[in-house]
Amino acid sequence: MSKTRIMVVDDEMIIRESLAGWLERDGYQVDTADSGEKALEMLAAKPYDIMLVDIKMEGMSGLELLKIVNDRELDTAVVMITAYGSISSAIEAMKCGAVEYLLKPFDPEEIGLLIEKIIDRRDQEKENAYLRSEVKQRTRFESMIGQSQAMQQVFDLINDVAPTDSTVLITGETGTGKGLAAKAIHTCGRRSRGPFVAVNCGAIPEHLMESELFGHQKGAFTDARQTKKGRLEIADGGTLFLDEIGEISMRMQIDLLRVLEDRVFYRVGGTQPMEADFRVVAATNSDLKEAIAQGTFREDLFYRLNVISLTMPPLRTRKEDIPLLCDHFLQRFSQETNKPIQKISRPAMDEMMLYDWPGNIRELENAIERAVVVGKTLQVMPEDLPIACIPQHDQPSDHSLKSIEKYHIEKVLVENDWNISTSARILGIDRSTLYSKIKRYQLQAPA
Repeated sequence: MSKTRIMVVDDEMIIRESLAGWLERDGYQVDTADSGEKALEMLAAKPYDIMLVDIKMEGMSGLELLKIVNDRELDTAVVMITAYGSISSAIEAMKCGAVEYLLKPFDPEEIGLLIEKIIDRRDQEKENAYLRSEVKQRTRFESMIGQSQAMQQVFDLINDVAPTDSTVLITGETGTGKGLAAKAIHTCGRRSRGPFVAVNCGAIPEHLMESELFGHQKGAFTDARQTKKGRLEIADGGTLFLDEIGEISMRMQIDLLRVLEDRVFYRVGGTQPMEADFRVVAATNSDLKEAIAQGTFREDLFYRLNVISLTMPPLRTRKEDIPLLCDHFLQRFSQETNKPIQKISRPAMDEMMLYDWPGNIRELENAIERAVVVGKTLQVMPEDLPIACIPQHDQPSDHSLKSIEKYHIEKVLVENDWNISTSARILGIDRSTLYSKIKRYQLQAPA
């Protein structure tokens, strides 16, 4: 409060001194001016938060002073002082930009309340303006980084959905940060103090998935030497994140749908119904609608999961975020490796801006880590980046079906950073078939 500067402008000395005395006793910094011209001189010398201006003064009137203050777009709240019989003048002043008007004779308590109200209102307006600026300019949200419009929309949607318990389906290519988005939804929600339990549906073999999700009783199968809680039980009170949801089998889809509908399940080998209260967030890099058309994904499960849809944009569509991400990864890996690499050279940054990053942020992160490890100078150079030496696969020398198939499979694998699930989906085959073809053609992922 003591930092609030107030100017009292009135050509009557007794009014100036009375107002200044009352306001100074309330802890404000107060200056006085006996004319509009003097007030403008004082405004040119230093800013004021609030001005109390008499409407009728000799020379420049209070309304004229108000209009000049508004024309100069000064961040000053103007309160007009008027006699009781001149309400019409006060209303005109409000139309011209005054925030309030004060009637003579004055009540010191009323003046104090009026000034407090104006200060509170200004503080709220400044806070709102700051928050709007932060939303517009923010580049970091939880563990995600991005200044692009696409990422700002992601941040806003997470802010909207996090406080609810609605099921969220996150879609997007491999490496776009779907897991980070899921964690942000959990962290910003009312279940943030509960567990965040992630299940990679594509990494758990089908015969183990049931036990992983639902748990098992001791003796339920050969290796069940003791009772084990499943991920659903562990997620009680928190968030269950089902990553690569498109990879689960049709049988597990039926079981999962039943759990999502009533939150009741049975451990493997158990007869006692179990209950758990958790929020579900799922993610996939697959086209689930296409999977539904092909009969590999249940339509009813899709609609149960797709209550709120969030799509993570690929890095190639938000290249303005690349410098921010590079700086973040450079700082991190420089500290981890204890190497004094200070920046990314302009030629190296140009290379990265031109590259399409099929592996998205994950590929960019790996590229920066590699550049820090192999770099010999204080800045990352183009030759330090793996993207500068990505092998170009020549067309097969012969036109045999075997050569063409090998070439095409290797090309798709490289374009998708050797992600088997994504490559198999693009090729239109299942993962086991792709693995057998990789073995047959002796294809190897780059080190």
